[in-house]
Amino acid sequence: MSHKERTLEWFRTRGGLTSKEAFENLGNTRLSATIKVLRNEGYVIASVREDGINRFGEKCSYVRYFLKEEN
Repeated sequence: MSHKERTLEWFRTRGGLTSKEAFENLGNTRLSATIKVLRNEGYVIASVREDGINRFGEKCSYVRYFLKEEN
């Protein structure tokens, strides 16, 4: 199964996905590249910026992607 297929399956069964979740659960170290491929193939993927705390206790922000529409 490819990164693209794993990512689509995650979206369909679990919803949103962050880069950290993609690395830990899907083995994908370049989620943004996978998202670009999917968008180029016609998938509509939303990007939502979220705020959180990093491992050093500092404020940070990151993106969570959601599949909005399949081609």
